[in-house]
Amino acid sequence: MTLATALAGFGLLVLALLALQLWWGTRRRQRGLNADNGLGAERQDPTMGGEGGAEAGAAADGDAAANAQAVAGLAADSSDAGVTLRAPLRRAPRLDALIDAIVPLALESPISGELALACLPPSRRAGSKPFYIEGLDAESGTWEVLSAGRRYGELQAGVQLASRSGPLNEIEYSEFMQRLEAYAEAVGASIDGSNAPDMLEVVARARELDGLAGPLDAQLTVTLRTNGVTWSVSYVQQVAARLGFVPGAVPGRLVLPSGEEGAPAMLVLAVDAQAALAEDPQASAIRDCTLTLDVPQTPAGKEPFPAWQLAARQLADELDATLGDDEGQPIGLHAFAAIGQELDGLYARLDGLDLPAGSAAARRLFS
Repeated sequence: MTLATALAGFGLLVLALLALQLWWGTRRRQRGLNADNGLGAERQDPTMGGEGGAEAGAAADGDAAANAQAVAGLAADSSDAGVTLRAPLRRAPRLDALIDAIVPLALESPISGELALACLPPSRRAGSKPFYIEGLDAESGTWEVLSAGRRYGELQAGVQLASRSGPLNEIEYSEFMQRLEAYAEAVGASIDGSNAPDMLEVVARARELDGLAGPLDAQLTVTLRTNGVTWSVSYVQQVAARLGFVPGAVPGRLVLPSGEEGAPAMLVLAVDAQAALAEDPQASAIRDCTLTLDVPQTPAGKEPFPAWQLAARQLADELDATLGDDEGQPIGLHAFAAIGQELDGLYARLDGLDLPAGSAAARRLFS
């Protein structure tokens, strides 16, 4: 090979590398634009409910996934392409005047999302009630979950007025205000006393909301009891898996997904937790299991009640079990029909309170 040939080959290699670098930089820029416009980014919604009663409560914890104050949108600086890429936003429940006591925080000048996030208290709970902090984006003028890479001209916080643990009380509201005052001081904000809700009024609202919502909190449970031989946990799991159930987050629980991304499960099938945690689930013997529908957590349009009834009957056939209520009384077609009629009225009453089943507010309130 001559020197001229070698130099020509080297030149072609350099040109190829430059072309590859140009193509990669263009690709990175396009990805950066897509990220800023929300294209190709999977939107992750908090899970405020969980897999039926216990899991719904666990998911509602301020430190858990659903009700945690989202720390998302962290900027990843791409120095070679000169583009800032934002991670997909993880959405937390938006504040709702219907179920939250909202306190505005005034800022003398806009602050960065990094500062707003860094000063958040480790736990966003006041007693048993979660609270949230949002920012008014200085560019878009919309309220949003706090995110890095943004600037906020105003902040607001809200504590949930009621949950399945009961209404917000005076101690919880005082704790919320103490945490909020410390946060306001850390970010350079101020709380206008004239705009902050009065404690007695907030507590009265909380009790009223709890009184209205409490009678509408329905969790339908049917017990399946074996007609003969006992079951192993693994056998129940195999039967349920054929009907679309998958393992839940809690040992001994199987869930039927709702099909909605980020939504709580439609149905929960539970067996004895100790049996599920046994070293040999195959050898653990159980005689019953329960199937639960958490009514406020799933929209009526998804027909969760027919799904609950159908799953109960299919499981009973597969497991050779009898369907019964909490008192051991068998449940037949007439009982299911009566429950369905009552459920129609409950859905209507929830709609009348602007808390339709499956809505974000209903999922938070009934958790």
